[in-house]
Formats: sequence, C-alpha cells, structure tokens
Amino acid sequence: MTARTNRIALLTDAAIELIAEGGMRALTHRAVDGRAAVPPGTTSAYLRTRQALIEAVVGRLAERDRADLAQHDLPTGPRPPTAAPRLDGNDLAAGVAEVLDRWLSTGRSRTLARYACLLEAVHRPELRGILQHGTGLRAQARDLLTRAGAADPDRQGDQFVAFVDGLLFDRLVGAGVLSAPQPGSAASRADLSAAVRTLLRALAGK
Repeated sequence: MTARTNRIALLTDAAIELIAEGGMRALTHRAVDGRAAVPPGTTSAYLRTRQALIEAVVGRLAERDRADLAQHDLPTGPRPPTAAPRLDGNDLAAGVAEVLDRWLSTGRSRTLARYACLLEAVHRPELRGILQHGTGLRAQARDLLTRAGAADPDRQGDQFVAFVDGLLFDRLVGAGVLSAPQPGSAASRADLSAAVRTLLRALAGK
C-alpha cells in the first residue's frame, strides 16, 4: 500500500465506525478527523466532498468484504473453468455462514454502515455509482452457484445474493434479532448454515 492508500484506509475505517454508531448524520469531515486522531482538515484534504467520502467508504467496505470471503476460501476472482471441482453443498453453506456470522458480530459496524450508505443513495442520485460495488458479490455468487451445479448460475447467483442479503438484514435490524441465536456463537453459525443450505437446495437442487 502507498502512504496515500494507507491514510485513506485509516480515514474510511474511522468513517465506518461513525456511521455505524450515529448514522449518516454523524459523518462529517471533522468527525472523521477526530475519530481517526489526525490533524484537523486531513479528511477534507484527501476526500474533498461528502460524496467523495461516502464513495471511499463504500469502496473500503467492498475491499474488506473481499478479504473476508478470501479468508473463508470462498471465490473472489474470475469464474473458474467448467472443469473446476464441484463444491459440496454442506461445505459451501458452512463457509457462507461463517462470513455472514462475522458480518453480524465482529463486522457488525461495517454491515450497518453498508446499509446506511445504500439508503443514502436512494435519496441522492449522484451516489448511485456506489451500487457498482455490489456487482462483485453477485459475480462471486454466480461462481459459487456454477461450482455447486446450478442449472442457471447467472440468474440463480443474483437470487442467492438477494436472499442472503435479506437474511443478513433480518438478523441485523429486523425481527430476526428477537429470535436468532447470538451472533458470534456456534449456534448462530449452525443456524445460518442451515438457512443457506435450504437456499442452495432450492436454487441448485443440491
């Protein structure tokens, strides 16, 4: 990483925590300076406008999501050739569940910030470009569904992301909070794995 890249990572990580704690109203250049413990004016020097700051935050969220997927051996690159080994449904469900549980526990701030930024884009058309960061996850899901033996991995991969995103949202801020196992626990991972396994059977028949 270059010095500039490192500094932007520091600033955007601070911004993520601010958004998670106080919503988009908490996101100001001055507040990011304070949270990141950098001299006043640093954030505005690197990310001049609020739009630039939000776009950088979403880019950082996508970068850290990719790192999580790679850590759990889930594909993050180009689609494998057709001869690539087929994924076992149970192993795939367990791997996805590990990532989801992390996003609900140690990565909770990032997940809250992601949803907040997406909702901001609903009301600010100039931010719609941040939606492009979500295309990477859809491409990865298509790869997973291909290797799981799905008949139509492009369409079913997109459906997989939509269903899993709904599961994540429900466990984070929906009524699922009231009944789901505590995030970060073995029970949470097992419950998420069972849900993803059911989804895979519906989409890929596996």
